[in-house]
Amino acid sequence: MERNLHNQTLALAGLFQAVRLVQQQAREGFVEPGPKAASLGSLFVFDAPDLESVYGGLPGLRLGLETLVEQLRPADPQQAMELTRYGIGLMHLERRLHRNREAQQRLRQGLQRVDEQRRYFDAINDTVIAALGDLYHEVVSPLGPRILVQGEQRHLADAGQQALIRALLLAGIRAAVLWRQAGGSRWRLLLQRGRIQHIAEEALKVLQLS
Repeated sequence: MERNLHNQTLALAGLFQAVRLVQQQAREGFVEPGPKAASLGSLFVFDAPDLESVYGGLPGLRLGLETLVEQLRPADPQQAMELTRYGIGLMHLERRLHRNREAQQRLRQGLQRVDEQRRYFDAINDTVIAALGDLYHEVVSPLGPRILVQGEQRHLADAGQQALIRALLLAGIRAAVLWRQAGGSRWRLLLQRGRIQHIAEEALKVLQLS
């Protein structure tokens, strides 16, 4: 059970890392490159020995762990509410995706096609991000309800930034899948809130020592 809770904590960190990056992009038009690469890269890890490996190791989840701890003991309730709204919305979309086999198949096939592009370019570049954004828009968005992202209009209106925001939301869906596969649920989050916070804080201590 402890291992399951560990995996649930890391999956939540992946989810909150994605929504934190969405918030950064929408508000500032810029995201931290390391977490961005780890979150988008998680979309192309189809088989991994453990959950950490989906993000290239525990350092790839540093921003997510920090954000998760902040969410569990928020200094800024308004920001925490915004990120929680994004996170709950993505979990809801993931549940609808899980019940829709046709959408699952389309998403899986789409990710495989985009992965071929990524391998050709040997990077997650603008072309790959645009393809991921289109995949989210075409497959996930119609499952509804849509997630309304708040931010600066000049960033939200830019096509390239729209694509990145959608690609990051897709990375959030990936994390929500990992959360469900690890046995996560809303009730478990409420009942195990303290344990999840402790595991996240311990993981951050490990990162500080490494």
